[in-house]
Amino acid sequence: MKIEGIKGCFEKTRGIFYFARMCSKIRLHAAGKLPEDYFDMLGKGFDGRTCRYVEVNYEDVKLQVLAGKSDEEVLEWCFARGRRLTDEQVLIYNSFMSKRGWHDDESDAFIPEMIRHYGLPNNGTVLTDFDLIEMDEGRWYPDMWRDAWK
Repeated sequence: MKIEGIKGCFEKTRGIFYFARMCSKIRLHAAGKLPEDYFDMLGKGFDGRTCRYVEVNYEDVKLQVLAGKSDEEVLEWCFARGRRLTDEQVLIYNSFMSKRGWHDDESDAFIPEMIRHYGLPNNGTVLTDFDLIEMDEGRWYPDMWRDAWK
């Protein structure tokens, strides 16, 4: 489903995947423009993992976003209140997030179930959660992950 204003999983904030997406979902929800299907996972799933990785509370991040700060300003706030990530920690985070669903506990059930649920082609192109999201929201293209890592 295409959603005006939502950012993609591979969009980077200071080199970090997904953070911009989390912030955009917070803004869209506050503006009444985020589809209800997304409500249950706000602050959970990848949002929760992101906040736990930088050691901040999602509700506190939400307050920073709703105060009008840019994604970069919110991330800097996270680094100041939680932990500042080294280049290696960013690599580990980006690697985990972008490959979740590929050769792990989601591969056999969750990924195929979501492919069916979203009506996506079951032709081997959707391997990860990021693939599912990007394809469902109309941004996916072959090798987009490769471009994201450049």
